[in-house]
Amino acid sequence: MKKIFLFSLIALLSIQMSWAQKDRTPYLIKSAFRGLEYEVKAGFSIGGVSPIPLPAEIRAIESWNPTMLIAIEGNATKWFSERWGAEVGIRLENKGMKTDAKVKNYNMEMTAADGGYMKGAWTGYVSTKVRNSYLTFPVLATFKVSPRWVLKGGAFLSYMAEGDFSGSAYDGYLRNGDPTGEKVNVTEATYDFSDDLRNFSWGAQLSGEWRAFKHLNIYADFTWGLNDIFKSDFNVIEFNMYPIYMNIGFGYVF
Repeated sequence: MKKIFLFSLIALLSIQMSWAQKDRTPYLIKSAFRGLEYEVKAGFSIGGVSPIPLPAEIRAIESWNPTMLIAIEGNATKWFSERWGAEVGIRLENKGMKTDAKVKNYNMEMTAADGGYMKGAWTGYVSTKVRNSYLTFPVLATFKVSPRWVLKGGAFLSYMAEGDFSGSAYDGYLRNGDPTGEKVNVTEATYDFSDDLRNFSWGAQLSGEWRAFKHLNIYADFTWGLNDIFKSDFNVIEFNMYPIYMNIGFGYVF
């Protein structure tokens, strides 16, 4: 997926350079008469995957690392009036994080260092890595607050092309079956729920753009996934996990 992102970025930059070397006036005039506007965007995301609210099993977040998350998008806006319009786009994006948390009676399935399988209520620490790559389709209503400011809001649908949800449980103990089961001390074990991730997700998006120069926008996109990242039959993690992210970057308007 990293190669796809790199290729897409190079392709978008090549298109931009190609347009810059041409006389775009006929195309821009034709699009303007039709109320159409085109844009390519690139930015970085910050956020994470979390239950809302935090359940009692998660006692403390010890650390959080948003990692390097990149988003590349192309979109088209149709203006129906001077202020109102609609936007559709296609976005390649990563959503991920690394976290360490202290938990108690946390339902868990994991594999010990000797290869043994364990299942039960875990008390101790968990270190989780999430790295999911999505192809996302936002559909937004747009409102021009002023010649330089535009607000957008709507929904998105995402398809997960690649997913990783894995980590380790360490420095704690496992109660077999439930919190009253036999106690087993564990130095470290691993878990991997990547195959249980949902392929399709959807949610809400709220965005703002500021026109810094004639063709350059500075933007911020806030997205909140509204369905669990795991499949409906997955029951190890007993609460829903939602992706919540802010993407900030720049856009080139043709």
